[in-house]
Amino acid sequence: MTKSGIFIGIVLLGALAMIPIFNQGEKNQKIPATATQSPFETSVPTPSATTSSPTISPTETTKMSLEDLAIIKTSKGDITLTLYPTDAPKTVANFIAKAKSGFYNNLTFHRVEDWVVQGGDPLGTGTGGGDMPTELNDKPFIIGSLGVARGQDIKISNDAQFFITKKDSVFLNGQYTNFGIVTKGMDVVEKIEVGDKILQISIE
Repeated sequence: MTKSGIFIGIVLLGALAMIPIFNQGEKNQKIPATATQSPFETSVPTPSATTSSPTISPTETTKMSLEDLAIIKTSKGDITLTLYPTDAPKTVANFIAKAKSGFYNNLTFHRVEDWVVQGGDPLGTGTGGGDMPTELNDKPFIIGSLGVARGQDIKISNDAQFFITKKDSVFLNGQYTNFGIVTKGMDVVEKIEVGDKILQISIE
């Protein structure tokens, strides 16, 4: 066998030896969470990294008007929110209307994870609620941010289900409607468990 033939044979054997390594690497790769996951079963994606953005103090948020303040009364205590009517006017108006009508009374938090709590589903399963347009803005999802659940279509959000982030969640930025922030009661948010009730949401 010629030297060139031996060299080609060694190269081919080396290439074949590498194939199982590449396949094993692909098998072990985790598919990153994306904003196109199912909206009302998972609603917001699980973070795929621990990257965080700087936390913004509640005092740095927009000034409150008479109807920018909402209080979620829960079985664990009260959560006070400052809403963003300038950044998400339709979402805020919908939230206020539902709160004033008693829509949220006695509904539950159906999803609780280390970084988020989610509730407001009339069915209590993560599959209920109607549709409304998504209102994207430049508000970052930080600790205490108030967002809206949605499905695979970024343009359409749920008109009932909302979530509150317990950690900085930059992976949600520009992907979900951000329409408020917790200004008091993050300790209550941390205590929320699946099945805890939203007794009432009052607008002040």
